Amino acid sequence: MDAEAGVAGAAQLPRRQYYMNLLLLAYQSFGVVYGDLSTSPLYVYKSTFSGKLSRYQDEETVFGVLSLIFWTFTLIPLLKYVIIVLSADDNGEGGPFALYSLLCRHAKLSLLPNQQAADEELSSYYRSGFVPRNGSSPWLRRFLEKHKKMKTVLLLIVLCGASMVIGDGVLTPAISVLSSMSGLQVRATGLQHRSVVLLSCIVLVGLFALQHRGTQKVAFMFAPIVIIWLFSIGGIGLYNILHWNPNIYQALSPYYMVKFFRHTGKDGWIALGGILLSMTGSEAMFADLGHFTSASVRVAFITVIYPCLILQYMGHAAFLSKNTFHMPTGFYDTIPEPVFWPVFVVATLAAVVGSQAVISATFSIVKQCHALGCFPRVKVVHTSRWIYGQIYIPEINWILMVLCIAVTVAFRDTTLIGNAYGIACMTVMLVTTFLMALIVIFVWQRNIIFSLVFLVFFGSIEAVYLSSSLMKVPQGGWVPLVLAFIFMSVMYIWHYGLRRKYQFDLQNKVSMRSILSLGPSLGIVRVPGIGLIYTELVTGVPSIFSHFVTNLPAFHEVLVFLCVKSVPVPYVSPDERYLVGRIGPKEYRMYRCIVRYGYKDVQRDDDNFENMLVMSIAKFIMMEAEDAASSASYDIANEGRMAVITTTDDSGTPLAVRDSNGLANSMTMRSSKSESLRSLQSSYEQESPSVNRRRRVHFEVAEDDDMGQQVKDELTALVEAKHAGVAYIMGHSYIKARRSSSFLKKFSIDVGYSFLRKNCRGPSVTLHIPHISLIEVGMIYYV
Repeated sequence: MDAEAGVAGAAQLPRRQYYMNLLLLAYQSFGVVYGDLSTSPLYVYKSTFSGKLSRYQDEETVFGVLSLIFWTFTLIPLLKYVIIVLSADDNGEGGPFALYSLLCRHAKLSLLPNQQAADEELSSYYRSGFVPRNGSSPWLRRFLEKHKKMKTVLLLIVLCGASMVIGDGVLTPAISVLSSMSGLQVRATGLQHRSVVLLSCIVLVGLFALQHRGTQKVAFMFAPIVIIWLFSIGGIGLYNILHWNPNIYQALSPYYMVKFFRHTGKDGWIALGGILLSMTGSEAMFADLGHFTSASVRVAFITVIYPCLILQYMGHAAFLSKNTFHMPTGFYDTIPEPVFWPVFVVATLAAVVGSQAVISATFSIVKQCHALGCFPRVKVVHTSRWIYGQIYIPEINWILMVLCIAVTVAFRDTTLIGNAYGIACMTVMLVTTFLMALIVIFVWQRNIIFSLVFLVFFGSIEAVYLSSSLMKVPQGGWVPLVLAFIFMSVMYIWHYGLRRKYQFDLQNKVSMRSILSLGPSLGIVRVPGIGLIYTELVTGVPSIFSHFVTNLPAFHEVLVFLCVKSVPVPYVSPDERYLVGRIGPKEYRMYRCIVRYGYKDVQRDDDNFENMLVMSIAKFIMMEAEDAASSASYDIANEGRMAVITTTDDSGTPLAVRDSNGLANSMTMRSSKSESLRSLQSSYEQESPSVNRRRRVHFEVAEDDDMGQQVKDELTALVEAKHAGVAYIMGHSYIKARRSSSFLKKFSIDVGYSFLRKNCRGPSVTLHIPHISLIEVGMIYYV
């Protein structure tokens, strides 16, 4: 009996730990995921009754509006997102680009040019349990994979969704903060509206100014605010139900929706633009999934979010059914006077939290766009040492702040901002519905009937709401359309320029036969050191190499063609990050290294990169020596074969590593650099603290009797080249359209892409290349 009790206790402990972690994550999710959704009651009823619906000030209309809110909130946030869409996360990541990356991996729909078969071997590439097969609709897969225009249309749909998420980042802070601040006018009746707008702008400036501090503590710091807010509005809603109209529960019947449209007609349809604001934040809930599990988000929604918000909407409707003259003033009139000021403070804080969630989602979506080649290079700051993926983008932050303040000052009215906000949210939801329909077929491998049912059911509901919102384009609805057009143009032009540049590189790469005909010296002088040649190509020798040696016939003793690329997965494990291969015969000392990052990975200023690269090449040399096939003579057919090099396991490392502080003098003596260059580098390191802090190591070839002489010679040459110094060679490209190109192409390349390239961060800065070691080679691309 004691043994059985011990086994039962051991089994119960992991289960208890699981539930504890689940509750902890559910608690944290309130501060990050639900900030936007939980602040919707601030402006839903006010926006709904602001137009022509204000003429229908009767109990029947109020019951109809509540019925619409209840079923909308039940069908879209609860049924669609919480129950269905959260199951389609990409290794824990959500949002339009997460769904797009899932599709690109499970069907060949990607337009990213430098993808290779080795990427499919990543552990996170396919969903667990996925077996590649044609599925129930092979004709649809073939059609989409065959036609490039269909892939372009899919990308444009995703970019539209991403642009609208950025639009949310502008509109959410504006409507949330302005709605919360407008509560001051309920009690301070003498306060002018322009003073409320000014206070809102001050809060917004403070909110964006604090973004650089990061959001690593946001979950613990903001979660209590949102929870207090939710229980406050839930309690107020319950009080209003009991105090004003206990029969309000009858409005939950769909019958009142039918009566509502019979009674109000076209005016009721236009009013849907205000009702849809009750579900804004659902997409942010999916996009911010990030560091939470689907189970924790579901627990938080079903146990707290859903009941509290439904109680609030019912209580607000109960109040309005007996006080129809308060319809235009909104949420704050429903608060009992004794608790007004505490609730006002909590509402203001909750509005800031909701804004924070959407701003964080905007940073995340921009980072994903950039990683997948759809956004110009921007500065990405990793703000948390503990929470991976918490980022801050200064350029985007200040652009959002300026646009947000401009919207607040220009409109000064939550109804007009709500019109714009509704269009942005419904467009993102429709994009998600469309992508989810494809996910059902290609990723979940279900019958196309399930996909069509999902698309028609949810797509029709969202299309009706969107059609209502589009009627309000002249009353503020034009803002997200203009913002989306601008951001979509920037994204697509940048993506198009990068694709054309890659195609030019691919068509003009140096053939291996011409390299082999030059012999081991490549027809040039080989000088001590390692030359890292950055290229987008994953195979072949880029034209930048021939361009360089044509003008300067000398190059480093060890050549490494380095490709830093993004793959359509959220994160790449460090043990799968490095792919290393050889170019040409062994005596050429030419290698290729591909460094792979996921779209959520942050490329840090890693002071250990050079050392990791040398260790990876050394491991590859040893692996190649152990392969029996490598002893054969060089075969050009084997060109492109690469091996995954683990970097976290030091076993089998042929090089011994130790700090070089005590070896500075000996290393200086062996360096090929002149006295003046060494003096210049010393000054640069003193002026650059980040460079000066870098760990200096000294490599030595390990003594191993089993190591062949040829392998030992190659490792010795690699170590000596590393000690002589590393130079980074990068193309400084100018892209121009051919004279025969169409006007649209000339404008896109010569004006659009050229402007973006000149005004974004340089690739050397993005890749954290030390300026003292950088060599740029000018190249003109006629595409």
